[in-house]
Amino acid sequence: MVGINHIALAVGDVDEAVDFYARVFDLTLRGRSARMAFLDMGDQFLALAEGEDPVVDRQRHFGLVVDDRESVRRALKEAGIDEEPSRGLRFRDPWGNLVEVVQYSEVQFTKAPPVLGGMGLAGLGKSEKANEELREKGLG
Repeated sequence: MVGINHIALAVGDVDEAVDFYARVFDLTLRGRSARMAFLDMGDQFLALAEGEDPVVDRQRHFGLVVDDRESVRRALKEAGIDEEPSRGLRFRDPWGNLVEVVQYSEVQFTKAPPVLGGMGLAGLGKSEKANEELREKGLG
């Protein structure tokens, strides 16, 4: 495996889902169809797919990497969205999708410098722990 191109989430209403995620994240709509919306994440995207009956699952989740986790925490609070109990930052969207928010500087996940630059995030760094994990795998 090389990486993740996109993640698709089942939502009850695409317009409501785009509005919900826009309250939490600064986002760009990559594309749209009648029953899907594609939210840009640089060279990846989040697909929101309208479904008949999205299923809530207690443990299934996905992790979104952000440049500033605390700004997401503030946005959640301002939007009246409750955090899920966890060591980090998790929340559910209105359709039960569990989102874990991780800080770019703290995880092994990396973006190429040209991609970061194109996203307006040039110079985004890594913690020493994340750099060490990357070096141990021959990636840093």
